[in-house]
Amino acid sequence: MFGKILIANRGEIACRIIRTAKALGVRTVAVYSDADAGALHVEMADEAFRLGPAPVLKSYLNKERLIEVCKASGADAVHPGYGFFAENAGFAEAVEAAGLTFVGPPADAIRKMGLKDAAKDLMEKAGVPVVPGHQGDNQDPDFLKSQAEEIGFPVLIKARAGGGGRGMRRVEDPAAFAAALQAAMREAKSSFGDGHLLIEKCLTKARHIEVQIFADSHGNIVHLFERDCSLQRRHQKVIEEAPAPGMTGEMRAEMSAAAIRAAEAVGYQGAGTVEFIADISEGLRPDRFYFMEMNTRLQVEHPVTEMITGEDLVAWQLLVAAGEPLPRRQEELSLSGWAMEARIYAENAAKGFLPAAGRLDHLSLPGERAGLRVETGIREGNEITPFYDPMIAKLVAHGPTREAARANLAAALADCRISGAVTNIAFLAALTAHEGFAAGQVDTGLIERDLKALASEPDPPPEAFAIAALAALGLTAESKGSDPWSVLTAWRHWGDARQSAHLARQGGEIELSVVCKGNRAFLAGTPGEERELALLAAAEGSLRIDFAGHIVSAHVVSGNGTLTIFFDGRAHEFGLPDWLAESGVEEAGGDHLIAPMPGVVKSVAARKGGDVAKGEVLVVLEAMKMEHSLTAPRDGKVSGLFVKEGEQVEDGMVLLALVAEDA
Repeated sequence: MFGKILIANRGEIACRIIRTAKALGVRTVAVYSDADAGALHVEMADEAFRLGPAPVLKSYLNKERLIEVCKASGADAVHPGYGFFAENAGFAEAVEAAGLTFVGPPADAIRKMGLKDAAKDLMEKAGVPVVPGHQGDNQDPDFLKSQAEEIGFPVLIKARAGGGGRGMRRVEDPAAFAAALQAAMREAKSSFGDGHLLIEKCLTKARHIEVQIFADSHGNIVHLFERDCSLQRRHQKVIEEAPAPGMTGEMRAEMSAAAIRAAEAVGYQGAGTVEFIADISEGLRPDRFYFMEMNTRLQVEHPVTEMITGEDLVAWQLLVAAGEPLPRRQEELSLSGWAMEARIYAENAAKGFLPAAGRLDHLSLPGERAGLRVETGIREGNEITPFYDPMIAKLVAHGPTREAARANLAAALADCRISGAVTNIAFLAALTAHEGFAAGQVDTGLIERDLKALASEPDPPPEAFAIAALAALGLTAESKGSDPWSVLTAWRHWGDARQSAHLARQGGEIELSVVCKGNRAFLAGTPGEERELALLAAAEGSLRIDFAGHIVSAHVVSGNGTLTIFFDGRAHEFGLPDWLAESGVEEAGGDHLIAPMPGVVKSVAARKGGDVAKGEVLVVLEAMKMEHSLTAPRDGKVSGLFVKEGEQVEDGMVLLALVAEDA
């Protein structure tokens, strides 16, 4: 076993690797950018080296600097985690050339599987079924469109390099093909440095099922069963589970055998995942699944496999990289129960899963317990920046049955309290409770079909309004003493004290009255009625409240002009109006195009003086590794253009101004 390993990554996966390394008695070296100097993975490691400024090309994707650190650290091996250089054959070779061991497959295997078009050709020769499509060298847009028409719409445009949904577009209408092709090519070049695309038939009723495989240098290869990753938004996984619902013994045997053939075809070693798409138009059938790609690394969702097998896949990686044989034979591996993983992101589900940046003013995740793992690399007070993936944490729940695992996951989501950045927790909770998901009837189109209901923002319950009104007036503060003057908050000698709380929600202002009845009892206004309540306990934002015989718990967090009320398993955010703020671009509404997040301007289609139509794409912004098209809020003429391609912009910055067309 190695004495010291360097982890060429950050965040949650770096912390995950450090935990296993420590358990094995292996010392760890972290690397960090300027944005991550105080990060959790830096603190957890035995030592850490600075890479450079925050942008990934100057830090985590700076191969020369990483190799310098590899040599300087005295490490024996380098674990790439996932993302960044995890599937980069050149980096693997550079690590080996520096005299260290790369904890991953041979560079040749990475190279063979790294380009989706070449991998599909190789799989066909190995007898692994592949998705119908075109993966040739001819990248002429007109030729690719003709291939798409021959395949038949809908089609998927996919980057041959990389993954994570980047450089991928689903196209339903031939008229939209050219624009989608350009966007996919631009995103692929930006993310992977390779704009080469392939076209595949898009299965309209499908499931995404993948098989975890492991191989060593002694000729041994096993599978650790399958995971279902069908619940996706924007081609990125949201909730994963293992085993796959409805999986039969026959189909598992066929799919696992195909995965092992795929690994054998490239002389694979280490951890890998063979991803398949299954046509379920006539149900889950062993003759209707197709190879999509092979991820030559550890997957984000690997913990669900660990939960159902009881194995530590990171420990397996280190053992195999050190030349040891696999710790288990195929017949020694078995399934135990069910596991589900939910990825908590800083993103706005109601606004198309727009990434969100911000400082995590409050971060409270459920504690690990039997049947629950919490994976994170972030702490309270950390910034979610536009430079990296906005994942905050992963909740991994296990149970003896699928329903038990689902209930465990739902309970864990209800225990999460995060403020300072918009998160997808409410969306995940709605998805976990979805009737189809609860029944195991999952497919890749489930989220898109029911997105409106899943991403909706229902009004807070009356109790949340009442708590917010008290908090806005400072009436939920912890009592500092036992004397009457510290207990009688808002007390008045000549009668009940009535105050007004001003809150903002969804663009409107709410005025709620609060009457102090004495001894921390109140009559609080809510929309449409007043509610009696008594504050039983208050400590560090945690409240115990009696609503006329119904005692409940809540938690209040304030910061940056907002109040977040955590109540009944949900977060309810209210704004606190700034009476001194000057009216500005917000009042102008549709007269400006405003950056919804920090990012880099990738393209500008508008020109000063030009006419635009409502819905027309004017600016493409890249943030957190994804492109976001910003469209005209109304018809008009561009009266001012304030950004150019390549410029870094901040959240709320005015990008351009519009006037009426006849102005």
